[in-house]
Amino acid sequence: MEEAPMHISMYPWLAFGHISPFVQLSNKLAQRGHRISIFIPTRTLSKLQHLNLHPHLITFIPITVPHVEGLVPYGAETTSDVDPSLIPLLMTAMDRTQNQVEDLLIQLKPNIVFFDFTHWLPDLARRLGIKSVQYFITGLVASAYHISRENPSIDGFPDKSIRLHKHEEKNHERIKEMEFGNGVRFVDRLEWGGRSADAIAHRSCREIEGPFVDYLEKVRGKRILLSGPVIPESQTSTLEPKWDHWLAGFKHGSVIYCAFGSESDFELPQFQELLLGLELSGMPFFVAVKPPKGYDSVEAGFPEGFEERVRGRGIVHGGWVQQQLILKHPSVGCFVTHSGASSMLEALLSQCQLVFLVPPVTSDQMFIARLFAQSFRAGVEVKKGEEDGLFTKESVCEAVKSVMDEESEIGKEVRANHAKLRNILLSDNFESNYIDNFCHQLQDLLR
Repeated sequence: MEEAPMHISMYPWLAFGHISPFVQLSNKLAQRGHRISIFIPTRTLSKLQHLNLHPHLITFIPITVPHVEGLVPYGAETTSDVDPSLIPLLMTAMDRTQNQVEDLLIQLKPNIVFFDFTHWLPDLARRLGIKSVQYFITGLVASAYHISRENPSIDGFPDKSIRLHKHEEKNHERIKEMEFGNGVRFVDRLEWGGRSADAIAHRSCREIEGPFVDYLEKVRGKRILLSGPVIPESQTSTLEPKWDHWLAGFKHGSVIYCAFGSESDFELPQFQELLLGLELSGMPFFVAVKPPKGYDSVEAGFPEGFEERVRGRGIVHGGWVQQQLILKHPSVGCFVTHSGASSMLEALLSQCQLVFLVPPVTSDQMFIARLFAQSFRAGVEVKKGEEDGLFTKESVCEAVKSVMDEESEIGKEVRANHAKLRNILLSDNFESNYIDNFCHQLQDLLR
């Protein structure tokens, strides 16, 4: 018997790295006839319209982010608008949209509402007779690690090779304990949301994180739904001509592409060590990175004489680039990534050699990097100080050269293991089967 189409509302955390995966999932659900209403800040909405591939079924619902004292600039709507230190205030502003969200849910009458950080949504939805799903765009390894530390009496953490360095342990504890809007600790926001929701879901698959699924289900006593990888649709646009022309000047697979997402900040010394390490490799490179902290442009942070020394073989760009298309360019052979969830998926789908360089302040990237560098051995992580977490130009150069040397044992191993993962993700009906099953599980919530 054919199941009736669902109407799903979504309210992701106000960051492009969260909103975009929710839209991508919406496209997959709309392909199967389901209707989606996504709450998106008013002025941000236009920047995301191009991602909506099914406008007859997916509606972007504008929501006003209220001003919170101390949140600058005035009118800030997403994490890309504010200094990282002000992100907790942005979460407070998001919490203050609760009345707007309630009015919208009453008006829209969806069957299910998806959320990630708004821990108050499940109780609100329940009062209105709506089911709720806490949907994480990241995998399960970080959640499993956290749960294992909070519940040391429960055995069975599935991967002993995933160990945090001392500086990462300190950062992990700091992030867990930090206030993340309205006096709520970050860890409590996630825990309360998960306990109250009708279901917990992750953008992941059993073929990569199966043991972590089993572990979390055992500890939480709650079933974990998996949407699969949710691969973005292939871009129909072409690479910007100036980048295409520049990359075309180098031989196949020789260029290092290096990117760190929209929220990664480096202090000047580490910013310069990164650039000097790429210079030291002797290979052509293309870096997409924000200016170092306290600087208005990437050029202002260049090491002395750097620009002249790498002219013709190195580009450092401080703006947005078409990452998917760059990774597909035949001249690009290595991807140095911050290991963010979306970038890691694009990395695994590429045919580039992978180098993981996790910025100093992260919540989950170090777990993702460790999973693919240590457990799957599908890439190499840049070595950093155990205590201070600092890398050097030599460690950057060493990591890149180790994977780019086609004759090295490391290069051969990570290339083969990466290919295995890529073949799994791109195998026939792999993703569509996950999405179909995900839809069935959501339908089961409504019965």
